[in-house]
Amino acid sequence: MSESTDTKTWPELTIGLYDQLTKRNAEIAYNFENFELGIPSSTDANAEHAHWKLNGAIRVTTGSGTGK
Repeated sequence: MSESTDTKTWPELTIGLYDQLTKRNAEIAYNFENFELGIPSSTDANAEHAHWKLNGAIRVTTGSGTGK
């Protein structure tokens, strides 16, 4: 019987996507302007939330930087 390779979690999806992009020397860029996000402390319906506000940019680049 073969083992399943289906993605089951968000981290697995993110890792798989990043792996595929880096094989192609991709650049991943995120720009935030007044982006607000509530991060729950647990999965409970009444969980407290940490309030994050992001302004700025994050850029992840791949490749050797040699231009090849």
